[in-house]
Amino acid sequence: MFSRAALRAGRVASSLRPSVAPAMPARAAAFAPSTANSSQISAASRRSVTTDAASAHVDKSAVPESDDEVFTINLSDESFETYELDPPPYTLETTKKELKKMYYDMVTIRQMEMAADRLYKEKKIRGFCHLSTGQEAVAVGIENAITPEDDVITAYRCHGFAYMRGASVSKIVGELLGRQGGIAYGRGGSMHMFEKGFYGGNGIVGAQVPVGAGLAFAHKYEGRKNTSIILYGDGASNQGQVFEAFNMAKLWKLPALFGCENNKYGMGTAANRSSALTDYYKRGQYIPGLKVNGMDVLAVKAAVQYGREWATNDNGPLVLEYVTYRYGGHSMSDPGTTYRTREEIQRMRSTNDPIAGLKHKIIDWGVVTEEELKGIDKQARSYVNGEVAIAEAMDLPEANLHVLFNDIYVKGSEPSFIRGRTADEIRYFD
Repeated sequence: MFSRAALRAGRVASSLRPSVAPAMPARAAAFAPSTANSSQISAASRRSVTTDAASAHVDKSAVPESDDEVFTINLSDESFETYELDPPPYTLETTKKELKKMYYDMVTIRQMEMAADRLYKEKKIRGFCHLSTGQEAVAVGIENAITPEDDVITAYRCHGFAYMRGASVSKIVGELLGRQGGIAYGRGGSMHMFEKGFYGGNGIVGAQVPVGAGLAFAHKYEGRKNTSIILYGDGASNQGQVFEAFNMAKLWKLPALFGCENNKYGMGTAANRSSALTDYYKRGQYIPGLKVNGMDVLAVKAAVQYGREWATNDNGPLVLEYVTYRYGGHSMSDPGTTYRTREEIQRMRSTNDPIAGLKHKIIDWGVVTEEELKGIDKQARSYVNGEVAIAEAMDLPEANLHVLFNDIYVKGSEPSFIRGRTADEIRYFD
């Protein structure tokens, strides 16, 4: 119960309040929505992002006959949530050719990860092995929104990103097998893969985030209109170096797209048990955020396309959150069923799968027939099977001291000599 004095004080304070709304800060006014669409944006801000992979729709009569002719797709109203940011357009331009390629790439990544699963269980792959089965839409959607001159850096669930950046399946699987023909000559394994424009595959939790900020700094320093895509998991989101990178990126207005792949579990811990705030797109605080349906490859493309335009127009960084799901455990040594139910995994597989979602859409829209799609499936499986056979036939790395000194320096920049493990073990460069 309030005292009479308190009630009187409240009435007096109320009578002293201005009858008009206070002036809007200049920055807020500059980005304020018009009266016409303010209610629409307000409604959008209240929506929750779905993980429905088949939520986009299109006017079927507008789908062209030609594979290369552009047409417009309407994304679900539940594709995005925003923080201090207007949402991206809920329309996306694409072509039949691009949709088919997206489907092919997701199937290829899925088949590659399934092959890695089998090879690990056969004890041909040793050590750590982190698979991204279920998360294919993130890698494929991102690559279709950026250019080869943009950079990508991620954590250790990296096989799909290496493939999308241009690596062959044989080089990726060869690396998993520890072969000389692997993408890092068999030295990196599952967690350390590199390709032009792709800076790993990094094994230290969250350590790739400041490195990615450095890549963005290089773009700004050189005056390039490019961005750096910096990915980390929900388990890494609480690392101090992540927030240090946020701070520098905001201060220097770096063209950085920080992105949390929220697959709901950091190792064996549910997100809400490790993070006080699970809205990872809001974790930048002073950096605008964008949450996106990471199970819909089209929504991912639209979000990153929008983010890239934002960052390269000198608006500074964004923090994205890709809401996705991993079907397997954290790594091959984790069964993935001790901290979540089998029913949960099955429900996500059967109702939210990114490949099945895109398949449903492109058949329904008349982009492909079921027979054509079976052909694409067969082509992807055949390619992966052939590449895995090539990888298994690769030679093991040479067991000599000479290779210890390879790739330490960029060719042509080597010093005259370098010490080895001991002072008397010296390598002279020719």
